[in-house]
Amino acid sequence: MSHKLTVAEARAHLPQLVLSHHLHGKIHGDSVAGRINTRLAVGITKVVGSMWCAYLFALIALVSFPAAVSSHDPIIIVAWIAQTFLQLVLLPIIIVGQNVQAAASDARAEGDHKTLLSIHTLTAEVHEIAEQQTKMLKILDERSNGQDAIEE
Repeated sequence: MSHKLTVAEARAHLPQLVLSHHLHGKIHGDSVAGRINTRLAVGITKVVGSMWCAYLFALIALVSFPAAVSSHDPIIIVAWIAQTFLQLVLLPIIIVGQNVQAAASDARAEGDHKTLLSIHTLTAEVHEIAEQQTKMLKILDERSNGQDAIEE
């Protein structure tokens, strides 16, 4: 498939703004089940991907901390740190970070879209001016050729 556009296709094209939430239907589909799955996944991600959930998970993890320390077993202490605390607490924090990055990406996409629309509008105007100039040059060329024929 060729990636080149014809001039007509390029002139007809309008830049589109695509944000992360525009792609939800592409993941699970547009069926009823797909929309339910998407809403459920996004809802759970919003709850789990909050700092409040990170704080709650930290409190839950701290419940077993005294038992891990009192065991005096390094394997149990390391396992508590790795499997309990880090996994429980870092999961929502990572999701929060990803949400911040996605919001920044969407903001950049909106800014880039406005820029592309401006460039597209100005380029279309320049193209129209160039077409008018080409017509004028053809008329002048025809007049010049007609004048040359009369002088000879």
